[in-house]
Amino acid sequence: MYSGSTLSRSDAVSAVELFEQGFTAKSVAISLDLVRYPVQMLYQRWQLRGSGALVTRDRRQYDFETKLEIVLRHIKGESGRALAGEYDLPSPGTVANWTTIYRREGEDGLRPKQRGRPPTDREDSPPESEIETLRTEIERLRAEVAYLGKLRALRSRERR
Repeated sequence: MYSGSTLSRSDAVSAVELFEQGFTAKSVAISLDLVRYPVQMLYQRWQLRGSGALVTRDRRQYDFETKLEIVLRHIKGESGRALAGEYDLPSPGTVANWTTIYRREGEDGLRPKQRGRPPTDREDSPPESEIETLRTEIERLRAEVAYLGKLRALRSRERR
């Protein structure tokens, strides 16, 4: 079972048994008193994989070229379900999502993105010379003196 599904394992097994008897997702959801959307998603996976829809799949990364090929074929008119079956994608919705991203952002939207926080380059930067270190300290001290001067002026106004 998919980890994000709200269906219990026993509900999913019962639903797949009913799918195999010819029931639709809507009729299964009604007969088992389940929420319709998760049953519909399970039905779509079942149409692609049969009883393999109950098996949890590892998340896979698809390279840029494969995504682009799938999207271009989908735009030309091939169905998302057929492409999902051919490329062993989790669902036809994946093809639709990639197509939407392609139309909105172009090819760059399908490229892999760097995850996480960008690295800091503090360790790689060359050490400051002694003069630069002193200049930085002088700037900091001047700012501190200016701040204290303004603070003193504000306090003297309050006393008047």
